[in-house]
Amino acid sequence: MKIEQHWLTDIIRVPSLNFDERSEPADISLLVIHCISLPPGEFGNQYIDDLFCNQLDPDEHPYFKDVYQLAVSAHLLIKRDGSCVQYVPFDKRAWHAGKSSYEGRERCNDFSIGIELEGTEFVDYTDQQYVQLAAVIRTLLKAYPKLSTQRIAGHSDIAPGRKTDPGASFDWQRLLRLLNMEHG
Repeated sequence: MKIEQHWLTDIIRVPSLNFDERSEPADISLLVIHCISLPPGEFGNQYIDDLFCNQLDPDEHPYFKDVYQLAVSAHLLIKRDGSCVQYVPFDKRAWHAGKSSYEGRERCNDFSIGIELEGTEFVDYTDQQYVQLAAVIRTLLKAYPKLSTQRIAGHSDIAPGRKTDPGASFDWQRLLRLLNMEHG
């Protein structure tokens, strides 16, 4: 896995319009792990792509009436089978964190990369997702020197009380073991 011009190679690209310029493009210093499923608890469809590309049809499911007008995105989605979709190049500001703070610094979108896992806070993530997430993180650590394994947070960590993802179903120790095994 490599990064060329801030895009991962050999994965699916579904460019979103929901991004803008970072105020300091070289200040990519935080990874934020999220989870998403549309409709909630359903996997393996195109609705996440549709949401991030402003094409979600509010008539396809009752839940969509509440979210179809949101202008949101993440840099990357890791699906249940471990495949990846990239929506926004890493040097641009994706709109994933909302009102947020990390170590006293507000507006985490300014300095973070947002990675969505297809899932919910209450359903275990798949083996393929953990393996792919570790591979993606290793690639990002090589490309962006301000990132580190100590600067990985959940959405719930940067927006406590407002967000709960990736939730209790995310095994942080498992991710760290995978990263440490492949580093050491």
